[in-house]
Amino acid sequence: MSPDELKHWLPAVNAVLNGSSAVLLVLGYLAIKGRRVTIHKACMLAALVVSAVFLTSYLYFHFVVLEGKPTYFTERWPQASASVRYLYYAILGSHTLLAIAAAPLALVTTYLGLRGRLAGHVRLARWTLPIWLYVSLTGVAVYWMLYRLY
Repeated sequence: MSPDELKHWLPAVNAVLNGSSAVLLVLGYLAIKGRRVTIHKACMLAALVVSAVFLTSYLYFHFVVLEGKPTYFTERWPQASASVRYLYYAILGSHTLLAIAAAPLALVTTYLGLRGRLAGHVRLARWTLPIWLYVSLTGVAVYWMLYRLY
């Protein structure tokens, strides 16, 4: 597949991966609230795998397909109002900063849960889940604003 073809469909694939991760996180949360531990583990491990696939795909897209060139909102949508641009950059900035925290949080939380260190797992998961969920959902929002808004 050519880089031009990848430029068109890989962002949508990444958005689907982000959205899938969000769904799995919510399902995993609901499962543990219902004391369905096996379903919780399966959903959360699936969310971790989906997020890892997303990260790999995202990095491939930006470093290989786009050759390291950034994608600017103002270049894609010069007609966008200043308020929409500011909203986009606020979402993107918070998404990026929290994504940096979400990856190690998710790994440590998973490690603690799989090792049976449940007190630490629960304590850390109270922070990890909302951050990871926010990152997944805002990833979809960033895609929508950058590729579908106008």
